[in-house]
Amino acid sequence: MTDPNPPQGYAPAGFSPGFLDHGGPYFLKDNAAGPRLVGLRICPHHINYQDAAHGGVISTFADVALSHAVYDAERPRLAPSTITLQVNYLLGAKLGDWLEARVRIDRIGGRTAYTSGEILRGNEPIATMSGVFAIKRNV
Repeated sequence: MTDPNPPQGYAPAGFSPGFLDHGGPYFLKDNAAGPRLVGLRICPHHINYQDAAHGGVISTFADVALSHAVYDAERPRLAPSTITLQVNYLLGAKLGDWLEARVRIDRIGGRTAYTSGEILRGNEPIATMSGVFAIKRNV
């Protein structure tokens, strides 16, 4: 396996304990061009019987990245709940690969947020994604 550490500029996400602890660890990096970047190193617990990252790992990563962008879009922070998630798998990811999710917030309305983006291995897209989230504002 390659270096298990994230690339420079990434810090542990520190998401709340529970399910996300099992799917990650996830990392965050500030991004002047838009929502924070979310990173994931493919580890042994992500691998399926074909020695590739399980599709569920990639779809969970997509959901984490898209929903985090919505959560972090306003202050006070939003509380997003996934309504729909679509992931298009383009290529597989292998043990040791560093994946980076780049997200766009296409629209945030009063109760719904629309997002899209891609998951990259280096400069190579391995998946595209889109999601719709119900949002609750903590006013």
